[in-house]
Amino acid sequence: MQHYDSSVAFLGTWGRFQLMVFVLLCSTILPNGTGTFSLVFITDTPQHRCRIPEANLSLEWREAAVPLEVVDGEPQPSRCRRYRLDVLRNFSAGGLLPGRDVNLSSLEQEACADGWVYSTEVYQSTVVSEYDLVCSQSWKQPLTATIFFLGILVGSFISGVVSDRFGRKPVLFATLTIQLVFMVLQIAAPSWEVFCLLLFCNGLGYISNYLSCYVLGTEILTGNARVVYSSTGVCLGFAFGYMILPLFAYFLRSWKMLLLALALPGFFLLSLWWIIPESPMWLLSQGRVTEAEAIVRKAAQMNRVVAPEKIFGDSDFHAKEERLVERYTVLDLLRKRSITMMTVFLCWVWFALSICYYGLSLNTSQLHADPYISCFLSAVVEVPAYMSCSLAIRYLPRRLALVVIFLTVGLALFSIQLVPQSILHLAVALEMLGKFAATAGTSLLFAFTAELYPTGLRNTASGICLMVSRTGSCIAPFLIQMNVYFKYLPYITLGTLAMLSVLATLFLPESFGCPLPENLQQIQKRQRVTCLDICGQKNSKSMKTVESQL
Repeated sequence: MQHYDSSVAFLGTWGRFQLMVFVLLCSTILPNGTGTFSLVFITDTPQHRCRIPEANLSLEWREAAVPLEVVDGEPQPSRCRRYRLDVLRNFSAGGLLPGRDVNLSSLEQEACADGWVYSTEVYQSTVVSEYDLVCSQSWKQPLTATIFFLGILVGSFISGVVSDRFGRKPVLFATLTIQLVFMVLQIAAPSWEVFCLLLFCNGLGYISNYLSCYVLGTEILTGNARVVYSSTGVCLGFAFGYMILPLFAYFLRSWKMLLLALALPGFFLLSLWWIIPESPMWLLSQGRVTEAEAIVRKAAQMNRVVAPEKIFGDSDFHAKEERLVERYTVLDLLRKRSITMMTVFLCWVWFALSICYYGLSLNTSQLHADPYISCFLSAVVEVPAYMSCSLAIRYLPRRLALVVIFLTVGLALFSIQLVPQSILHLAVALEMLGKFAATAGTSLLFAFTAELYPTGLRNTASGICLMVSRTGSCIAPFLIQMNVYFKYLPYITLGTLAMLSVLATLFLPESFGCPLPENLQQIQKRQRVTCLDICGQKNSKSMKTVESQL
C-alpha cells in the first residue's frame, strides 16, 4: 500500500522495531519446517517380514519359513508371505530338513497371520510398525500423509477468510497453538483411525500459520525490509526448521519421542503474543485508525524517532469508525471475468508447483541408503533456493522468473530417466536441482500472490491459492508410489505438470515494481496495460526507487 508506506516512512526501514518483528516472525515459522516433513520419518516403512511363532518348529524351519523374492535384481525375504505353518510343523516333527529333504519352492504360501517383525536398524518404531500399515494395509501409509495435507487444504482456506475478517495476529497464534497441541495428542492415539483424525486437525494449523505470518510481516515491514522478509526471511525460517528435523530424528528413533521433542519447543513461541503487533495496514483497512496509530507510535519509540502529530491524518485514513470501510468477500474474485481468470491460472501454477515440491520432498527417504542424510540434503538445498529467489524478486519480472523455474523443474526431472544406473549420484543431483527450482518457485509465488491482490482480499486470495495447491500435496504421496508400475513414472508426471505451467504463467499479469494494490480497480488496470507503464517506472525510475515501493 503506497499511501501507508509513505505515512510511516519516518520510522525508517531497519530500525529496532523492524528487526524485532523480522526475527520474531521468522522464529514462529520454525515449527512449520520441523513438523511438515516429520512424516518422512514417522510414516516411513521399515524392513519387515512375517512373524514366525516358535511353537512346534525347529530352528531350521523357523529360518526357512519365509520365502525369498527378487527385489531390484536381488533375493530378499518376502515381506508379506510365508510358507504354511501347519505343513512346516509336520515336516519339523518328522525330522525333515528344508532344502535337503523338502523342496521349498513347491510349498504352499499364506499371508502373515501372526503379524510382522520389523527391523530396528533405522527406526525404533514408526506409525507403520505401530499400526501394521503393511502388505494388505499398505495403502494406508500414503493415505496418512494425504490426510495431513487435507487438513492443510481446509486450514488454508478457512484461515485466509478468518484472517481478513478478524486480523493477522489472532490467526497466527491460534494456528500455531493448534499444530502444537494436536502434535502432542497424536502420541496417545490408540488406533490408526484416531491418529489420522488428530493428524488432520494438526494439519489445519500448518501452512495456515505460515500464510498468516507471511502476510503479517509483509504488511508491517516496508521498503527493503519487506523485500528481504518476503523473499528470504520467512522462507529461511521454514528451511532452518526443516534442517533441524533430521537431527532430531537421528537421535530420537521412536516416532512418539520425535513428535514430543518437535512440539515442546514451539510452546515457548506462544509467549510472543504480547510482543508481536497486529498489522497496522489491516487495521486501517478495517477503519481502526486509532489502534493503527498506537502501534506505529510505539514503533517510533523503539526506533527513537519522533512521530508526527497525526500519522494517518488525511481524509482517506482518518475517518475512523464513521468511515465506510470497503470490505471484500471471496465472491469478489468471481465478479469480474478478468480477475476470475487471473485467479484460475494462479491456482493452477500453485497446484503444479506444490505437487512438484512435496513429491520431491516426500521422496527423500528413497534417495539414499540413509534417510537422515537424504532429508538433510533436501533441506539444505532450500537455503540457496531461497537466496536465489530473493535476487529474482529484486531484479526479475515475476512471470519471467516463474517460466525459468518451471523449465528447470521439467528439464531436470525428464533428464533423470536418461541417467545410467552406474552413475546414480547424477540422478540424485538432478532431483535436487528440481527440488531447488520448486523451492525457489514456492517462495516466489507467495510474494507474487501478495502483490496481485488488494489488502482486503490478500489473505483470502492467498488462502484459496494455497487450498488449491494442497490438492497437489494430497496427491503427492500417492504419486511417488507410482514407481511400482514404472520407476520413472513419478518424474515424468511431475515434469509434464511443470511444462504445462509455463503456458499458464504467461496469462498472469505482471506486478514487478508496483506498490501493493488497495482495491480491485487497480488490479484491472494492471491487466489492461503493463505494470511498468502503470507505475511510470519503465524508463524514468531507478531500481532503487522500485525497491523502495515494494
